[in-house]
Amino acid sequence: MPAPRTVLLTGAAGGLGTLMRELLPPYGYELRLLDAVPLPDAPADGSAITADLADTQALRDAVRGVDAIVHLAGISLESTFDKILAANIQGTYNLYEAAREEGVRRVVFASSNHAVGYTPRPASPGELIPVDTPRRPDTFYGLSKCFGEDLASLYWDRHGIETVSIRIGSCFPEPKTVRMLSLWMSPADGARLLHASLTAEDVGHTVVYGSSANTRLWWDLSSARALGYEPQDDSEPYAAKLIAEQGELDPDSPADVNLGGPFCTDPPIWPR
Repeated sequence: MPAPRTVLLTGAAGGLGTLMRELLPPYGYELRLLDAVPLPDAPADGSAITADLADTQALRDAVRGVDAIVHLAGISLESTFDKILAANIQGTYNLYEAAREEGVRRVVFASSNHAVGYTPRPASPGELIPVDTPRRPDTFYGLSKCFGEDLASLYWDRHGIETVSIRIGSCFPEPKTVRMLSLWMSPADGARLLHASLTAEDVGHTVVYGSSANTRLWWDLSSARALGYEPQDDSEPYAAKLIAEQGELDPDSPADVNLGGPFCTDPPIWPR
Protein backbone atom coordinates (compact mmCIF):
# COMPACT_ATOMS: atom_id res chain seq x y z
CA MET A 1 0.00 0.00 0.00
CA PRO A 2 1.18 3.59 -0.54
CA ALA A 3 2.86 5.21 2.43
CA PRO A 4 0.08 6.76 4.53
CA ARG A 5 0.42 10.44 5.16
CA THR A 6 -2.14 11.31 7.84
CA VAL A 7 -2.02 9.03 10.87
CA LEU A 8 -4.21 9.10 13.97
CA LEU A 9 -2.04 8.54 17.03
CA THR A 10 -4.13 7.49 20.03
CA GLY A 11 -2.66 7.75 23.50
CA ALA A 12 -0.65 10.72 22.27
CA ALA A 13 -0.09 12.10 25.80
CA GLY A 14 1.32 8.83 27.16
CA GLY A 15 4.96 7.90 27.46
CA LEU A 16 5.24 6.07 24.13
CA GLY A 17 2.87 8.48 22.42
CA THR A 18 4.96 11.45 23.51
CA LEU A 19 8.09 9.83 22.05
CA MET A 20 6.38 9.00 18.75
CA ARG A 21 4.94 12.48 18.37
CA GLU A 22 8.52 13.64 17.84
CA LEU A 23 9.91 10.65 15.96
CA LEU A 24 7.20 9.80 13.40
CA PRO A 25 6.85 13.12 11.53
CA PRO A 26 10.37 12.90 10.02
CA TYR A 27 9.12 9.82 8.15
CA GLY A 28 6.63 12.06 6.36
CA TYR A 29 3.54 11.61 8.53
CA GLU A 30 1.09 14.27 9.55
CA LEU A 31 -0.21 13.26 12.95
CA ARG A 32 -3.69 13.69 14.31
CA LEU A 33 -3.42 13.30 18.07
CA LEU A 34 -5.99 11.74 20.41
CA ASP A 35 -5.91 11.32 24.16
CA ALA A 36 -8.36 11.34 27.05
CA VAL A 37 -6.36 14.14 28.68
CA PRO A 38 -5.38 17.44 27.06
CA LEU A 39 -1.90 17.59 25.63
CA PRO A 40 0.09 20.23 27.51
CA ASP A 41 1.87 21.25 24.30
CA ALA A 42 -0.98 20.67 21.86
CA PRO A 43 -0.40 22.01 18.34
CA ALA A 44 -2.25 25.21 17.55
CA ASP A 45 -3.60 23.78 14.29
CA GLY A 46 -6.39 21.82 16.00
CA SER A 47 -4.85 18.42 15.22
CA ALA A 48 -5.03 17.40 18.89
CA ILE A 49 -8.34 15.92 20.07
CA THR A 50 -9.28 15.36 23.69
CA ALA A 51 -11.71 12.45 23.85
CA ASP A 52 -12.19 9.16 25.65
CA LEU A 53 -12.34 5.84 23.81
CA ALA A 54 -15.89 5.49 25.15
CA ASP A 55 -17.01 8.46 23.02
CA THR A 56 -17.95 6.70 19.80
CA GLN A 57 -18.90 9.87 17.93
CA ALA A 58 -15.62 11.54 18.84
CA LEU A 59 -13.77 8.46 17.60
CA ARG A 60 -15.57 8.58 14.27
CA ASP A 61 -14.70 12.24 13.93
CA ALA A 62 -11.08 11.51 14.87
CA VAL A 63 -10.56 8.71 12.33
CA ARG A 64 -12.42 10.41 9.48
CA GLY A 65 -10.06 11.09 6.63
CA VAL A 66 -6.92 9.51 8.10
CA ASP A 67 -4.85 7.00 6.17
CA ALA A 68 -4.01 4.81 9.16
CA ILE A 69 -4.21 4.53 12.95
CA VAL A 70 -1.49 3.86 15.50
CA HIS A 71 -3.40 2.70 18.57
CA LEU A 72 -1.42 3.24 21.76
CA ALA A 73 -4.27 4.39 24.01
CA GLY A 74 -5.52 2.48 27.03
CA ILE A 75 -4.32 1.40 30.46
CA SER A 76 -0.68 0.29 30.22
CA LEU A 77 -0.31 -1.40 33.61
CA GLU A 78 -2.40 -3.90 35.56
CA SER A 79 -5.68 -2.60 36.98
CA THR A 80 -9.08 -3.93 37.96
CA PHE A 81 -10.90 -5.99 35.39
CA ASP A 82 -13.66 -3.37 35.10
CA LYS A 83 -11.18 -0.63 34.25
CA ILE A 84 -9.29 -2.83 31.79
CA LEU A 85 -12.60 -3.88 30.23
CA ALA A 86 -13.69 -0.29 29.65
CA ALA A 87 -10.41 1.16 28.41
CA ASN A 88 -8.57 -1.68 26.67
CA ILE A 89 -11.32 -4.03 25.52
CA GLN A 90 -14.42 -1.92 24.90
CA GLY A 91 -12.24 1.04 23.90
CA THR A 92 -10.31 -0.95 21.30
CA TYR A 93 -13.55 -2.35 19.90
CA ASN A 94 -14.93 1.19 19.63
CA LEU A 95 -11.84 2.28 17.72
CA TYR A 96 -12.09 -0.60 15.24
CA GLU A 97 -15.76 0.11 14.70
CA ALA A 98 -14.93 3.74 13.97
CA ALA A 99 -12.24 2.62 11.53
CA ARG A 100 -14.69 0.29 9.79
CA GLU A 101 -17.38 2.94 9.56
CA GLU A 102 -14.98 5.54 8.16
CA GLY A 103 -13.13 3.23 5.77
CA VAL A 104 -9.69 3.24 7.42
CA ARG A 105 -7.79 0.20 6.16
CA ARG A 106 -4.65 0.02 8.30
CA VAL A 107 -4.19 -0.11 12.08
CA VAL A 108 -1.02 -0.62 14.09
CA PHE A 109 -2.04 -2.01 17.47
CA ALA A 110 0.17 -1.75 20.55
CA SER A 111 0.00 -5.26 21.92
CA SER A 112 2.42 -6.35 24.61
CA ASN A 113 4.83 -9.03 25.74
CA HIS A 114 2.32 -9.56 28.56
CA ALA A 115 0.01 -11.36 26.11
CA VAL A 116 2.52 -14.21 26.40
CA GLY A 117 3.82 -13.26 29.84
CA TYR A 118 3.73 -16.71 31.43
CA THR A 119 5.92 -18.11 28.66
CA PRO A 120 9.23 -19.19 30.25
CA ARG A 121 12.13 -17.03 29.17
CA PRO A 122 14.75 -18.82 27.06
CA ALA A 123 16.94 -21.16 29.04
CA SER A 124 20.07 -20.61 26.97
CA PRO A 125 21.67 -17.78 24.97
CA GLY A 126 20.56 -17.73 21.35
CA GLU A 127 17.26 -19.52 22.02
CA LEU A 128 14.38 -17.37 20.77
CA ILE A 129 10.66 -17.42 21.56
CA PRO A 130 8.65 -17.68 18.30
CA VAL A 131 5.83 -15.29 17.57
CA ASP A 132 3.39 -18.19 17.29
CA THR A 133 4.05 -19.38 20.84
CA PRO A 134 0.72 -20.01 22.62
CA ARG A 135 -0.62 -16.92 24.32
CA ARG A 136 -0.31 -16.99 28.10
CA PRO A 137 -1.43 -13.64 29.51
CA ASP A 138 0.00 -12.71 32.87
CA THR A 139 -2.59 -10.13 33.99
CA PHE A 140 -5.95 -8.64 33.02
CA TYR A 141 -3.80 -6.14 31.10
CA GLY A 142 -2.13 -8.97 29.18
CA LEU A 143 -5.53 -10.57 28.61
CA SER A 144 -6.76 -7.34 27.02
CA LYS A 145 -3.86 -7.48 24.57
CA CYS A 146 -4.84 -11.04 23.60
CA PHE A 147 -8.33 -9.69 22.95
CA GLY A 148 -6.92 -6.86 20.84
CA GLU A 149 -4.95 -9.28 18.70
CA ASP A 150 -8.03 -11.45 18.14
CA LEU A 151 -10.18 -8.42 17.42
CA ALA A 152 -7.66 -7.30 14.81
CA SER A 153 -7.76 -10.77 13.26
CA LEU A 154 -11.57 -10.68 13.11
CA TYR A 155 -11.66 -7.24 11.50
CA TRP A 156 -9.18 -8.39 8.87
CA ASP A 157 -11.13 -11.53 8.02
CA ARG A 158 -14.55 -9.93 8.15
CA HIS A 159 -13.95 -6.32 7.12
CA GLY A 160 -10.59 -6.24 5.36
CA ILE A 161 -8.92 -3.92 7.88
CA GLU A 162 -5.22 -4.78 8.05
CA THR A 163 -3.41 -4.68 11.38
CA VAL A 164 0.11 -5.17 12.62
CA SER A 165 -0.06 -6.10 16.30
CA ILE A 166 3.25 -5.26 17.97
CA ARG A 167 4.06 -7.08 21.19
CA ILE A 168 6.09 -4.28 22.68
CA GLY A 169 8.72 -5.05 25.27
CA SER A 170 9.80 -1.81 26.96
CA CYS A 171 10.23 1.39 24.98
CA PHE A 172 12.17 3.94 26.99
CA PRO A 173 15.19 6.12 26.21
CA GLU A 174 17.26 3.47 27.98
CA PRO A 175 16.51 0.15 29.74
CA LYS A 176 15.74 0.42 33.46
CA THR A 177 16.22 -3.18 34.61
CA VAL A 178 18.29 -6.24 33.80
CA ARG A 179 15.19 -7.89 32.35
CA MET A 180 14.74 -4.98 29.95
CA LEU A 181 18.13 -5.72 28.43
CA SER A 182 16.37 -8.54 26.57
CA LEU A 183 13.11 -6.74 25.68
CA TRP A 184 14.14 -3.10 25.26
CA MET A 185 13.16 -1.17 22.15
CA SER A 186 14.87 2.17 21.71
CA PRO A 187 12.54 5.02 20.77
CA ALA A 188 14.32 5.35 17.42
CA ASP A 189 13.76 1.64 16.71
CA GLY A 190 10.16 2.04 17.87
CA ALA A 191 9.62 4.67 15.18
CA ARG A 192 11.34 2.43 12.62
CA LEU A 193 9.01 -0.44 13.49
CA LEU A 194 5.90 1.73 13.38
CA HIS A 195 6.95 3.09 9.99
CA ALA A 196 7.52 -0.42 8.66
CA SER A 197 4.15 -1.51 10.05
CA LEU A 198 2.41 1.42 8.39
CA THR A 199 3.99 0.95 4.97
CA ALA A 200 4.47 -2.80 4.45
CA GLU A 201 2.17 -4.31 1.85
CA ASP A 202 -0.34 -7.12 2.34
CA VAL A 203 0.06 -7.56 6.09
CA GLY A 204 -3.44 -8.96 6.68
CA HIS A 205 -3.17 -9.48 10.39
CA THR A 206 0.46 -9.83 11.38
CA VAL A 207 1.80 -10.23 14.92
CA VAL A 208 5.38 -9.16 15.61
CA TYR A 209 7.61 -8.67 18.62
CA GLY A 210 8.80 -5.14 19.22
CA SER A 211 12.34 -4.66 20.44
CA SER A 212 15.76 -3.56 19.33
CA ALA A 213 18.41 -5.98 18.10
CA ASN A 214 19.56 -6.72 21.62
CA THR A 215 22.51 -8.99 22.29
CA ARG A 216 20.41 -10.64 25.04
CA LEU A 217 17.28 -10.89 22.88
CA TRP A 218 14.64 -13.40 24.03
CA TRP A 219 12.29 -13.45 21.06
CA ASP A 220 12.26 -13.92 17.32
CA LEU A 221 12.12 -10.68 15.31
CA SER A 222 11.77 -12.39 11.93
CA SER A 223 8.12 -11.39 11.39
CA ALA A 224 9.01 -7.77 12.18
CA ARG A 225 11.98 -7.89 9.82
CA ALA A 226 9.68 -9.28 7.13
CA LEU A 227 7.83 -5.96 7.24
CA GLY A 228 11.06 -4.13 6.43
CA TYR A 229 12.04 -3.38 10.02
CA GLU A 230 15.79 -3.08 10.53
CA PRO A 231 16.55 -2.36 14.19
CA GLN A 232 19.68 -0.31 14.71
CA ASP A 233 20.13 -0.32 18.48
CA ASP A 234 21.23 -2.76 21.19
CA SER A 235 20.78 -2.60 24.96
CA GLU A 236 24.22 -4.08 25.65
CA PRO A 237 25.96 -0.74 26.36
CA TYR A 238 23.70 -0.46 29.44
CA ALA A 239 24.30 -4.02 30.66
CA ALA A 240 27.34 -3.64 32.90
CA LYS A 241 25.85 -0.78 34.91
CA LEU A 242 22.45 -2.44 35.38
CA ILE A 243 23.93 -5.81 36.36
CA ALA A 244 26.30 -4.14 38.82
CA GLU A 245 23.35 -2.33 40.44
CA GLN A 246 20.71 -5.09 40.31
CA GLY A 247 22.52 -8.40 39.85
CA GLU A 248 21.78 -11.09 37.31
CA LEU A 249 18.28 -12.51 36.89
CA ASP A 250 17.31 -15.07 39.54
CA PRO A 251 16.27 -18.42 38.02
CA ASP A 252 14.16 -19.14 41.12
CA SER A 253 12.27 -15.84 41.17
CA PRO A 254 8.72 -15.65 39.70
CA ALA A 255 9.64 -12.15 38.53
CA ASP A 256 12.59 -13.45 36.52
CA VAL A 257 11.72 -16.87 35.12
CA ASN A 258 8.90 -15.82 32.75
CA LEU A 259 8.74 -13.45 29.82
CA GLY A 260 6.31 -11.18 31.67
CA GLY A 261 8.72 -10.63 34.53
CA PRO A 262 7.21 -8.87 37.56
CA PHE A 263 3.73 -9.01 36.01
CA CYS A 264 3.87 -12.74 36.83
CA THR A 265 3.95 -12.07 40.58
CA ASP A 266 0.78 -11.82 42.68
CA PRO A 267 0.10 -8.96 42.90
CA PRO A 268 2.11 -7.71 39.92
CA ILE A 269 5.04 -5.46 40.76
CA TRP A 270 6.67 -2.76 38.68
CA PRO A 271 8.46 -1.58 36.60
CA ARG A 272 7.49 -3.38 33.40
